[in-house]
Amino acid sequence: MAPSRVIILGVAVAAAVGAGYVAKNMATPAPAEATSESVQQEPAISLTEVLVLSGDVPMGAPLGGNITWQAWPSDGINDAFITKEQDPNALEELSGALARVPLYSGEPLRRSKLIGEGHSFMSAVLPAGKRAVATQIAADTSAGGFILPNDNVDVIMTRRAPEGSGSASGYVTETILKNIRVLAIDQNMQEDEEGKLVRVGDTATLELTPQQAEIITVAQQMADRLTLALRSVADATEKVDEEADHLLSGSGRRGTVRLIRSGEVTEVGAGK
Repeated sequence: MAPSRVIILGVAVAAAVGAGYVAKNMATPAPAEATSESVQQEPAISLTEVLVLSGDVPMGAPLGGNITWQAWPSDGINDAFITKEQDPNALEELSGALARVPLYSGEPLRRSKLIGEGHSFMSAVLPAGKRAVATQIAADTSAGGFILPNDNVDVIMTRRAPEGSGSASGYVTETILKNIRVLAIDQNMQEDEEGKLVRVGDTATLELTPQQAEIITVAQQMADRLTLALRSVADATEKVDEEADHLLSGSGRRGTVRLIRSGEVTEVGAGK
């Protein structure tokens, strides 16, 4: 083939390739310019404002300023949550409510964990059928001041031994109640023998059944000292079948009155 024809063929091929490239670019639409509408897209998930704790609130304390609205994924909200859509005034209305249990920062607020403003804290945390009884305890022997609300304890009574009982020490000790929940206990700061500050309490409020309330009322009159013995948290669910019901004058006997004189207990007929 003549060189002139080869050159002409090469030029034709190059021209065809160039024409195809130009045609392809002309067919491709120009990229759309970014607009404010395209930048401000809707969020990927739906959000709802939920009332949450912005700070820790101890049991029995008012919420105060420790609550705030926070956006939460709508799919993760249940009926117990307080939402701004359903209760827009909840932030102001619940600031004076009391915490029924300890509340912690970041958790959604639930009405079931609150005591309404003006209601008694103690009666609100007391289970149905139970009684709250305050009793004086021996502050120096009650677990060194480490007993706190919601702990479980045994109540130990120490009293003078009756004459002729043969007690070498002159005292008898008896565990009158077991595995009792402490509702409240007063705590004061005192110095020990080494000058260290310790927390001690001399009045405890216990959660009792009606019969247990009667037992401890009698024990308060008989005892020289009532002591609380701290139980392990693992014992909280342990069922106790025995208690010092022999201290009560009922016990299936009618027409008797229990008399307590100087720590001595006697029963006489009701008509005597």
